[in-house]
Amino acid sequence: MADMTAAVLAGGLGTRLRSVFDDRPKVLAPVSGRPFLTYLLDMLHTVSVRRVVLLTGYKGEQVKSALGEYYRGMTLVYSAEPSPRGTAGALRTALPHLNSPTILLLNGDSYCGMDLHSFARNHRRRDADVSIALTRVEDAGRYGRVVTTAGGLVTAFAEKQPAGGLGWINAGVYLLERRLLDEIPTGRPVSLEREMLPAWIDSKTVYGHRRARPFLDVGTPESYLSAATFMQKVLRTPRPKVAMELLLRMGL
Repeated sequence: MADMTAAVLAGGLGTRLRSVFDDRPKVLAPVSGRPFLTYLLDMLHTVSVRRVVLLTGYKGEQVKSALGEYYRGMTLVYSAEPSPRGTAGALRTALPHLNSPTILLLNGDSYCGMDLHSFARNHRRRDADVSIALTRVEDAGRYGRVVTTAGGLVTAFAEKQPAGGLGWINAGVYLLERRLLDEIPTGRPVSLEREMLPAWIDSKTVYGHRRARPFLDVGTPESYLSAATFMQKVLRTPRPKVAMELLLRMGL
């Protein structure tokens, strides 16, 4: 995947985590003594991604100060929102920096252990416009289910519901053809999940990839406080030296 530009949504306000920390963006939330974002960057490094665009917003200057222009040999580029633009709006703002035909997009507040090479192969084999990593969780009502055909074609996005239960949800990892990004409106906030993806399932080929696991969303205090245990079980590896250098730079 060395020829593919990756992008990470790193501009969230993190309002639900203010009770835990309120001095930094949530992508810099410390997990086992290192910024959460570095786990995502490590995952990109393992599949030979060379260029990562960080879509920053709230306290974005802290992200740039902490990470700099390079991480484990990858070039880091920053696309700062002039004002909150939503997930799709942030992606549209970053379009001049996204210079590959297919874009790998990650939510900056979740981690999904998966085979990204297999994800990319399926995307190309299906000639998909959009591929979404799907993971199965016990409480799908918290997130909203993704409905697919037997062949994986996405047909609907169900809203969050009080009743939970097992179900397939959006794991926050996408492959998108760059030409689609021109369709995102400019000048206003636009949601990828609530606006663009529902529109694209009616006009484009959108597939779900049901192989994403394990999954962690650090958007709530409860899930954030479980992140250290989750990462220790999933990775079982020592911290890269570069992550230690970041900790010193950030004073953590």
